[in-house]
Amino acid sequence: MVVPRTEPAFELPEREMLDGWLEYQRATLAWKCEGLTDEQLRARALPPSTMSLLGLIRHMAEVEAHWFRRILSRAETPKIYCSDAHPDGDFDLVGDADVEHDFGVWRAECDNARTVAAVMKLDDHGIGRRGDRISLRWVLIHMIEEYARHNGHADLLRECIDGSTGD
Repeated sequence: MVVPRTEPAFELPEREMLDGWLEYQRATLAWKCEGLTDEQLRARALPPSTMSLLGLIRHMAEVEAHWFRRILSRAETPKIYCSDAHPDGDFDLVGDADVEHDFGVWRAECDNARTVAAVMKLDDHGIGRRGDRISLRWVLIHMIEEYARHNGHADLLRECIDGSTGD
């Protein structure tokens, strides 16, 4: 299956632009993982990094849950892969992880994020760990930045796995 990716138009209202770029970045991460075996998705970067494409999927599930569940929805929900014993469990514990399950978790967190954001205005806010007010606008911009940075990592990982390159 080919992952559809569509860049937003050059001129859109702010909300459509932000939503569009976040969807584009999410689709880019899925595209970078497309067509690989479970073993390839678990393949690590060069030591000492524990980064892998599956680790990136798991990490972004954690990030989606953090901003949209914990911050914007103000829900008390545990971390998905990380813990006090394994603070980087999203990256470190992929050796025997269930790839299909982890992609499902990521997709579910993306769906939840869309649902949460759909009923909010850009200036609506959640509360951060230090009591700071954090607007949906800030979260959307941060999520675009977070995905874009990690999609750069995904580019390098994918090229190391099978030579595939592309934006």
